[in-house]
Amino acid sequence: MNLEAIAKEIQEMNENIVLIYAFNGAGKTQLSVSYKNYTKANNNGQHAGVYYNAYSEDLFVWDNDEKNDGADIKLNILPSSLNQFHSFLSDNKDAVMEKLAPYNPRFRFKLNSFQDREKGIESINFFCEGDDKAPIKISRGEERIFVWCFFLALLEVDGWADVQNAHIFIDDPVSSLDDHNIFITADTLYRLIEKFYNNKTIIIATHHIGFFSILAKRLTKSERSGRYKNLTGLRILRRTGDDLTLFEFDKDIFLYHLHLLQILNEARDNQLYTYHFALLRQLLENIASFLGTGRTGDALQKIGIQNTDEIMQVINTHSHKNVYYDQTELMSDYESDLFKDIFKKLVEKYQFSY
Repeated sequence: MNLEAIAKEIQEMNENIVLIYAFNGAGKTQLSVSYKNYTKANNNGQHAGVYYNAYSEDLFVWDNDEKNDGADIKLNILPSSLNQFHSFLSDNKDAVMEKLAPYNPRFRFKLNSFQDREKGIESINFFCEGDDKAPIKISRGEERIFVWCFFLALLEVDGWADVQNAHIFIDDPVSSLDDHNIFITADTLYRLIEKFYNNKTIIIATHHIGFFSILAKRLTKSERSGRYKNLTGLRILRRTGDDLTLFEFDKDIFLYHLHLLQILNEARDNQLYTYHFALLRQLLENIASFLGTGRTGDALQKIGIQNTDEIMQVINTHSHKNVYYDQTELMSDYESDLFKDIFKKLVEKYQFSY
C-alpha cells in the first residue's frame, strides 16, 4: 500500500481514537500530509482537520543574533496560515503559559507581535526566571515543549480547530524529550482526548514505545478506560521497501524487542536494506541494557562475534539518521552476510521466540 491508501484506511476506521506506532523513517510525517490531502479532497478542497507534525515545528526558527553576540536572540515564527489566529495568544498572555505549567518550565517568555497585529506573532524572546532583560536560548527539548504548548493553546482559538473540526492529527510531539516530559506530554494528550473524543477523530502517531505504551494502557486498560477502549484503534505502521502496511495487533501484548525481531526476521528472509542495521542496533542496545552494560559491542561479544569494534563501525555507519530516508538502499553481499550472522547468533544465544 502507499501513503494515500493508508490515509484512506485510517479515515474509514470505525474508531475515533487512533494510536499508531511506527519506527522512525516509516513515514509518519508524510502520512499526516497524505491524510490532510485525502480528507481535504473529500471536503470540497477545504481543510477538514488540524495537524501537529514536523512542519509545525519547522515554523519556529532561531535567530541567534550573532552580530550582536546574541543580545537579541529570539525564536522567529515563519509566516503561515496560522498567523491569522495568533492575536488570541497575544491578547491572552497566560494561554501558552497555562499549557506549559505542567512541565514546570525554568524560563519565561515574551511574544512579539508584528507592528500590524493582523500579521500575528513575529518572534518569541525567552528569559531566565526573574530576569526579563537578557534573552536566552532554551534547549532543544524546552523548545519542543514550548512549540507543543503553543499548538495546544491555538486549539482553543475560535475559527481554527472548531471550524476544521473533523479531526486532530498529531505526529510525534515527544522528540527530544526526556522520560519525565514524555509522561507529561502523554497526560496532556490524554486530557485532549477526554475533551474531544466525542466529536472529533484524534490520530496520534509516534515512534516512542514508552509514549505509545502509556497512552495505549490508559485508553484500553486503566480504571477510566471504559469510555475509550471500544473507540480506540491501536495500529502499527510498517514499511517494507516502498510498501506500507497498517495492521492491528493484539491489544494484550506489545513487546518492543519482539516486534523488532519479527521485522528483522522478515527482512532477513525477504529483502535486507541498509536501514535494517539501525533496527539491529536498537535490538543490540536493548540487550546491552539488559546485560547491565552501556556498550552495544558487549552484546556482540556475548554471542561470539570477533573484532566487535570493526563490526560496530559498520552498524553505526548504517544507523545514522539519514539512512532512514533512503529506504531503498540494498545491503551489499558482505553486509547481508554480516547481518544474517549476527541475527542468527542472537536468536540462538537468547532463544528468542517471536
